[in-house]
Parts: sequence; structure tokens; C-alpha cells
Amino acid sequence: MMDRRAVLGLGGAVAVGTLLAPGIRLLAAPQPSSSSVPNKTEALATQRWAMLIDVNKCSADCSSCIAACREENHVPMFGDADRDIHWIRKVELRDRERRKPTLSLPALCNHCEHPPCVHVCPTGASFIRKDGLVLIDEHRCIGCRYCIIACPYKSRSLVYFSTQMPIGGNPKIPIRAKGVVEKCTFCVHRIDEGLQPACVEACSRSGGGAMLFGDLNDPKTEISQRVKMLRTEVMREDLGLKPHVHYQGL
Repeated sequence: MMDRRAVLGLGGAVAVGTLLAPGIRLLAAPQPSSSSVPNKTEALATQRWAMLIDVNKCSADCSSCIAACREENHVPMFGDADRDIHWIRKVELRDRERRKPTLSLPALCNHCEHPPCVHVCPTGASFIRKDGLVLIDEHRCIGCRYCIIACPYKSRSLVYFSTQMPIGGNPKIPIRAKGVVEKCTFCVHRIDEGLQPACVEACSRSGGGAMLFGDLNDPKTEISQRVKMLRTEVMREDLGLKPHVHYQGL
């Protein structure tokens, strides 16, 4: 019987191409060349991605952002109102005293700076990326739904049914695994390629141009300047979560 040092030594030898048996040799896998690695924007700790929504430009009958989100991320609809998945949805705000008109606005994950969903996750499936995006590692998610209960914005959904890749679906978005939680990612796959989230792009193209997205920490960006100059609000500011979805005109 070999001792631990002998086993570790053997492991090191195998890694560099030890002869295992006559005619059989284990070789290290070739490293990918720099040309085969796609160019992507690296997440930086100095960045803070945020969204600004002008509710005065958002009409109640417009659903461009929702349709674009579902198409880009192939968010499924199962036909069950209690089990359908919504990464972004339209909500109505009514003045109880009826002094102000009813407002229609998009509601989605706020990518909070202090997200309670991350704090209650027992497996670390919910996490904060260096640039402030709150994401979910579906391979670690056990479907306990603690995060769904903790989210004050009701922006998370559990996948109750098995799903399939739709025809022409985005290959960058994995097929949903039954029994895991998912939510808006700000289209992280598009951000990493220097693009805007699908909902923002659709709102600018066929909606009312109510949605603005960018790096809140960069003073040169339009969203940074508008948030500083204009009166904006966030949902449930009293909770101290520091949401990164701002609203103008509430």
C-alpha cells in the first residue's frame, strides 16, 4: 500500500504525461488559443449597472419590454397564472386618495446592493457579481424558495414544469431546469458583449423610450447624470436595500 506522499507524487506525474501502461499515455489537455476565446467585457468592481424608468413615457397598453424579454431569454409561459414565470411585468400604481392618475410601470429584479435573497440562500446559488448584478447559479439552486419569500419586489419565480429550447431560441440562454429559481439578469449575456438589455433596446425601438440603462458609477453616462440631476425614486427605499432600478415621475 502506498502512503499519501506516494499517491500525490503519482498524481503529479500523471498530470504531465506519465506512461500508464505500454502504449497508453495520459496527456494534458491543450490550452485554447487567444484567438478562440470570444471578446467579452470583464465584470469590474468599479461598475454599478442600473436602470432608470420614466413612468410618464410608459403607457399602460405597451408591452414591448415584456415581449422582448421573453424572446431574448425564452422565458416560458405555461398557461397557469400561479406558475407562469415573469422576469419583467407591468404593474399599476393607484393613488388611494385619487389625487393622481394611475401609473403603469415595469417591475423587475432591482439588483439591490444589499439583496435579502442572497443573504437567505443556504447554498450560495444567489450571489452578487463584482459589478453589482444579482445572479443565480442554477447548478447550486435546490428550489427551497427562501429567496422568493425574501424578495420584497416579488421578482423571482420557481420553474415548476420542464421546459424545452424553443425553435430559434437564444443558444446563450440555457434550458430551464425544473425545480430551480430564476429571474431578470439585466440580460447579463448582452452586457458582457457591450449591448443593452433586450427590454431597454425594445423600449427605445418600439416603445416609448422610457427605459435607460448604464453604469451608475461612471459620471459620463447619461443615467448617472440624470439620476443626479432629476428627482428619482426607488421602490421600498425604507428597506435600505439600495435598489438599482430607479423611477422618474412617481
